[in-house]
Amino acid sequence: MRYDIVSDTHGYLSQQLLDALSGADMILHAGDMCSNSDLSTLEGIAPVRMCLGNNDYGYSYGPSVRNLTRVFSDGLRWEICHYRDRLDLETCDIAICGHTHRPYVERDARTGVLVMNPGSPTYPRAGGPTIGRIVCEDGKLLSARIIKLSGTGSTR
Repeated sequence: MRYDIVSDTHGYLSQQLLDALSGADMILHAGDMCSNSDLSTLEGIAPVRMCLGNNDYGYSYGPSVRNLTRVFSDGLRWEICHYRDRLDLETCDIAICGHTHRPYVERDARTGVLVMNPGSPTYPRAGGPTIGRIVCEDGKLLSARIIKLSGTGSTR
């Protein structure tokens, strides 16, 4: 399965982002979506699992969207939280965070859990707009990487 990882879209989905998400089996959003209509747009591409970001409290995304969202998919335990320091790395296999708008993929030194921050496709703070992509099969992580999108992010 192909999981596309997004965070900090802040009410703007560029065409480059939508093109990159095409073909995803699931989209994981690590908060600060800031738009109910953007959630509907993403759900038109693939099922979406997301957490709340610090700018999402004026929006109603439904009862399954919480500060910390847990997903069981492809035999793996996932956690999605806007803030890395609020992830429970003892109870998951893959952890997704956002907030900093700076992308990285790393293994936690203490637990060995894969932690990804996809950066931001809208307001990047390092190296241009980005998303993450994780590919898993039969409960095994096959790849995890950051994908740089063309463009510079939002011009709004």
